[in-house]
Amino acid sequence: MTIRTILVDDEPLAIQGLQLRLDPHDDVEVIETCSNGREAIRAIKTHKPDLVFLDIQMPGFDGFSVIQGLMEVEPPLFVFVTAYTDHAIRAFEAQAVDYLMKPVEEDRLADTLDRVRQRLAEKRGAEEVGRLKEVLAEVAPEAVDQVEGVEDAHSSNRYEKLINIKDRGQIFRVDVDSIEKIDAAGDYMCIYTGDNTLILRETMKDLEKRLDPRRFQRVHRSCIVNLDQVRQVKPHTNGECFLVLESGSQVKVSRSYRDVVARFVH
Repeated sequence: MTIRTILVDDEPLAIQGLQLRLDPHDDVEVIETCSNGREAIRAIKTHKPDLVFLDIQMPGFDGFSVIQGLMEVEPPLFVFVTAYTDHAIRAFEAQAVDYLMKPVEEDRLADTLDRVRQRLAEKRGAEEVGRLKEVLAEVAPEAVDQVEGVEDAHSSNRYEKLINIKDRGQIFRVDVDSIEKIDAAGDYMCIYTGDNTLILRETMKDLEKRLDPRRFQRVHRSCIVNLDQVRQVKPHTNGECFLVLESGSQVKVSRSYRDVVARFVH
């Protein structure tokens, strides 16, 4: 899957720097670069990219104006790239995938691209099922319900229900529903349930692939939270906030992951 990408920034050095950081990602193809908002709107309507990295503060049309100028077409995924922190909430209200600060860190960019790949895979999978349903509705209407059943089963079965954890010489079978949060410590994961803390030798990236992203989301570079366990959102300074979990423990949400909080306020 190639991610057809457009870069938009009025600073040539910013575009060059982002291109260099994107080069190691073989599935990302930069098909156009734009130096202002008007160019961006034309390029997006012409090329119909999958992804746009979009600066916010530009002469004339700013990043938000670009999104408004695309209301009549199916929009791509957007990642805002900016030197300013005070637009983060507005960015996520605009349904941005992520909000990256300049200069862009390679690790943060890699995390963002993982989110983009997940969003695109879900979108393309839904489109394929939709096309199949349209065909079946014409030639075999009775089969449509079977396709919907398979789709629901696939969505629910692809993620782990139980995780086996070898800890302190014992093997624990942990129901993922009972997991409150997961903290990373190098190649080890600290799994917190309501009454226990277990250590799992696995990277966060690999563990994320095993958990349903509709329920388990990263809220910090080294922390995943079970959204079903969140009972309160407490605003904090500098655009950060805390999630209060069922056990009463609190987890800070960094500015980079404010899109997680948006799920609770819409």
